[in-house]
Amino acid sequence: MEEVEILCDRVIIIDKGKILATGTTDELKELARIEEKVTVEVVDLEIQYIEKIKKLENVDEVTLDGNLLLVTYKQGKNNLVNLIDYLKSENIKYNKIYSERPTLNDVFLELTGKELRD
Repeated sequence: MEEVEILCDRVIIIDKGKILATGTTDELKELARIEEKVTVEVVDLEIQYIEKIKKLENVDEVTLDGNLLLVTYKQGKNNLVNLIDYLKSENIKYNKIYSERPTLNDVFLELTGKELRD
């Protein structure tokens, strides 16, 4: 899907022979229910903080997989700044943090309920 985002002007998402969506990559990304995904490599995050992070403004979902914290936002601006401020205020240590917009993979998953397959 990364190549599709780079090379294609218009995209059609098809699942089991049925057209689910068509448009530019930006138009299709608007179909995703998330606005932003922030991944944080945390150091010894205590479980109690996950519930607190879920209550921050615009947060849609929070998951912790090993030492990777994934926070998805449904809308808003400055989400990354607000999360960093929260982590600092709670003295939560982290090594890396990055933010990304939804991908076509996210859109496909949203529309089909399935991961992309060959």
